[in-house]
Amino acid sequence: MNKTTSIPTDIRTETDLLGSVEIPAANLYGINAVRGVENLTVSARNIGACEEFTKAFALCKWAAALANHDVGVLTPAQRDAIAEACREIIGGQHRDALIVDLLEGSGGTSTNMNFNEVIANRSNQILGSALGSYAPVHPNDHVNGSQSTNDVYPAAMKIASHTMLAALITELQALATAFAAKEQEFDHILHLGRTCLQDAQPMRLGQVFGGYAALANRLASELQSVRNKLTVLPLGGTAIGTGFGAPQGYRKALYTHLSALSQTPFSAPENAFDAMQNIDVFARVSGELRTAAAALAKIASDLITLSSGPAGGIAELGLPAVQAGSSIMPGKVNPVLPMAMIQLGFAVIGNDTCIAQATQAGQLEINHFEPVVADRLFESIHLLTAGIRQFREKCVRGITANAEVNERHLFDSMAVATALVPTLGYKKVSALARQSVSEGRPLIEILDESGLLSRAEARTRIELAAQAQF
Repeated sequence: MNKTTSIPTDIRTETDLLGSVEIPAANLYGINAVRGVENLTVSARNIGACEEFTKAFALCKWAAALANHDVGVLTPAQRDAIAEACREIIGGQHRDALIVDLLEGSGGTSTNMNFNEVIANRSNQILGSALGSYAPVHPNDHVNGSQSTNDVYPAAMKIASHTMLAALITELQALATAFAAKEQEFDHILHLGRTCLQDAQPMRLGQVFGGYAALANRLASELQSVRNKLTVLPLGGTAIGTGFGAPQGYRKALYTHLSALSQTPFSAPENAFDAMQNIDVFARVSGELRTAAAALAKIASDLITLSSGPAGGIAELGLPAVQAGSSIMPGKVNPVLPMAMIQLGFAVIGNDTCIAQATQAGQLEINHFEPVVADRLFESIHLLTAGIRQFREKCVRGITANAEVNERHLFDSMAVATALVPTLGYKKVSALARQSVSEGRPLIEILDESGLLSRAEARTRIELAAQAQF
């Protein structure tokens, strides 16, 4: 009597040219996703963990389904099922089925096929068919219809980056507002301006923060400018820019649907081959992120310096105390939030170097290093967005100024000499300055004793010098 072997109902088998793979029957991913996970998992983050990228990819597939129906590639039932599956992904469902590593090395093919399989399986489920049957909706023929990994992957990268940058720009603008509030709060405080870490000229502490506010606004403006470049997509170019495999009228329909679905005016490139060959726009975006990170790290460094102490440093500013600064030195409080801003700047600058190298390494008709660009670019945007929010809320808003220390440092310094030159002349002030240094006494004290300028008159001159001259 022959023994009958039963196949477990909780497992399904899928086959490709390399053989068969067993997949849990209820899972929406398929054999291509499994191959991608087995061969290309190198990091701790998969595509399902990248919310905006996941939404962007599903958006591309949704618009493609609508366009493919318009040109006769899909039936109404196939279109509607694919659209519903994409809506669900955009709504946050099925992320656990998007299992391919974001840093996978297949040039994006494993990622694209993971989406194609999940959308196809969910579409067939909606239409009453079994998972893994890929009928009436097939991952390649229908979900990927009129597309290639080579045009969809970079398009999804652009859409996701465009979305993510909006939040970062908002955070930079909010930081500028916080600095502007400190500009008003500290406007009355005289401050010692320094160059090369040496005493320089009188100014107002508010002017320092006004400069920071202007910088944050400029950074936001530059990011908005480069963000606008992300609305030109390579979709419709298919594999190398010829559009081979996409019917007549598909590309026009695609951009019409995509812009309507996203409420963003996405458009086709002037030259499809350029759009497929080059990813320099991501290098431009990353360059602005690097610039923002470095510029904000400079501000953070300023705050660390000006708040140093409290007894042995400058101590002109007070930063909010948010946690203990030492496991061995009682009472020590460190400027951890500015330190964190500087540290994330190192990471963003490192990511930019990686993106620049990947941009250069593209070959012939495509750049197959887009996954590492996506991974590093998304991380940089996330780091800056979260870091700036934390910096603003927990540090900048709570900065205080010690007016007495600020003014004492100014009036004890040689910076007052510059303010007195218009009244006493350069030669006379130079001689008095040398006397101040040799005697170890403040210049303003020597002026008062000599009868050349009283303390009150000197203060008036210094206050005038601290005003902006334009």
